[in-house]
Amino acid sequence: MSGPDEREPGGGGVVAGAAAAALGEAAGPVPGGAEEAGPPLGPGVAAGGGGGGAAGRQAEPGADSDAPPKKRLKLPGGAEGGGGGVKLEERLYSVLCCTVCLDLPKASVYQCTNGHLMCAGCFIHLLADARLKEEQATCPNCRCEISKSLCCRNLAVEKAVSELPSECGFCLRQFPRSLLERHQKEECQDRVTRCKYKRIGCPWQGPFHELTVHEAECTHPTKTGNELMEILDEMDQTHKKEMQLYNSIFGLLSFEKIGYTEVQFRPYRTDDFITRLYYETPRFTVLNQTWVLKARVNDSERNPNLSCKRTLSFQLILKSKINSPMECSFLLLKGPYDDVKINPVIYHFVFTNENNETDYVPLPIIDSVECNKLLAAKNINLRLFIFQIQK
Repeated sequence: MSGPDEREPGGGGVVAGAAAAALGEAAGPVPGGAEEAGPPLGPGVAAGGGGGGAAGRQAEPGADSDAPPKKRLKLPGGAEGGGGGVKLEERLYSVLCCTVCLDLPKASVYQCTNGHLMCAGCFIHLLADARLKEEQATCPNCRCEISKSLCCRNLAVEKAVSELPSECGFCLRQFPRSLLERHQKEECQDRVTRCKYKRIGCPWQGPFHELTVHEAECTHPTKTGNELMEILDEMDQTHKKEMQLYNSIFGLLSFEKIGYTEVQFRPYRTDDFITRLYYETPRFTVLNQTWVLKARVNDSERNPNLSCKRTLSFQLILKSKINSPMECSFLLLKGPYDDVKINPVIYHFVFTNENNETDYVPLPIIDSVECNKLLAAKNINLRLFIFQIQK
């Protein structure tokens, strides 16, 4: 039968182990995963470790001293996580942005075969530049080939971008990108607007919430008739030019001989040392005569791919022999399946056997963006109208 003195060593170990556990609980969880429970320790091990739980674990047999440290715990503020405290929307901007202009796409989003994203404007511009340089267009990230047949739209990215918040340029409030345009045009109280009396010369423009106050105090409605006549004369001149175009078109439609056809411009290269891009149509017949159309970029300047401004000009060539001079009016319009924007302009020329080519005249596309659309296409499809003037 054992006495109290014989039980003291064992009891001391139990007390030391309990004291170590109490110290561990009072100290709280230790960063680096030290709060995780290890295997149960015997009383002798706890006592022999100097009363410290960490020292006891260091002395644990079989422990690997070369093992990697455990992953850090994610702190409440997110500082130890991968985001560094940055909002999800801001991180998505860099993921969904165009690889060329590094901006979020505003319309269609195209992707190469490896998934790199390009906005519609940059995609068309890459194809147009490649056509001008007689090269195969490639993705700026991975250099894989891109074309309208190889690339496809990414609808998931388009929808994701439309839901990302964007700042209104007038009131600086945040709105989903899909609703921002409507807000800026119709709802924003700080959007820039003009006085309703601008038609009679009022130059005021300012925030929408000040419009009512200005119109109540505007002095233009009280101007005399003589003061308003100068403004009305300027408006009449602009209206007169528009009416001349419409009247000319209606007058041409009353001609006896009218012909039209769909024309397809195909790209070619000159035989010069430095080749230049030009377009030419196959021969076609209109008004019982054979014709050809030619077109050139930026009036055949040396490096049109280095210019931000892109233009197209064309000439009409009569290939048939004629017995008498042939006076014609002609114009080019967009084809039935294209979305390019062309302003109608009527040109006049008198064709003879000695003078059977018109000068190069501008193709009246509205801006360089529309020109890039034409250059990026495999062929340019337009509609030609020719009106023969009878004397």
